[in-house]
Amino acid sequence: MTSALLLSLVVGALATLLALPPAVAAGWLFARRSFPGKALAETALLLPLVLPPVVTGWGLLLVFGRRGLLGSTLADAGVPIAFTAAGAVVACAVMGFPLAFRACRVAFEQVDPRLEGVARTLGASKSRTFLAITLPLAKGGVVAAAVLAFARCLGEFGATMVFAGNVPGETQTLPLLVYTGLQAAEGLDAVWAPALASVGLAFLLLAAGERALRRGPA
Repeated sequence: MTSALLLSLVVGALATLLALPPAVAAGWLFARRSFPGKALAETALLLPLVLPPVVTGWGLLLVFGRRGLLGSTLADAGVPIAFTAAGAVVACAVMGFPLAFRACRVAFEQVDPRLEGVARTLGASKSRTFLAITLPLAKGGVVAAAVLAFARCLGEFGATMVFAGNVPGETQTLPLLVYTGLQAAEGLDAVWAPALASVGLAFLLLAAGERALRRGPA
């Protein structure tokens, strides 16, 4: 179980780091800008939240699989993605992104745009205003976005199973270990430890996410 636990934590951390920057950028864009097709674009970004995870995994295979749109090129370059630990990171990042995006969008919507306007009239550039005013005021929501994305990554099963496989010591995370235990001859006896570890981690992360959300702007 230790190997699966450590792998889950590493994959979750890397996936969160991969998903958070685009989630912050998209959250700000959708909170502050109006453009044609905005509702449709937002729906597309949130699709992994409602699609069956196995369908998302299949979609990743179509793009990053060895015969996929980008996968064949990456494989020829010696950077295979599917059925590797990197694939597990990508799958978890895709599944965690919608939660992070929604939390960031809500956080930026709660920042008073008049404060940004004051900074701009005082000569601050757009990037300086974002880094000095907008982002600090939305910090609680961004932290919550990271926590929620990480928690989603730790619980991810379907997309990871389809896209990265279930290889012990390489792509077998805690949820996959639970699944493997349920399929084994020893049955429930093999499931208790990883299942309880998953419950404990999920509880702690959700509590941390709620606390960050309740803190609001810093």
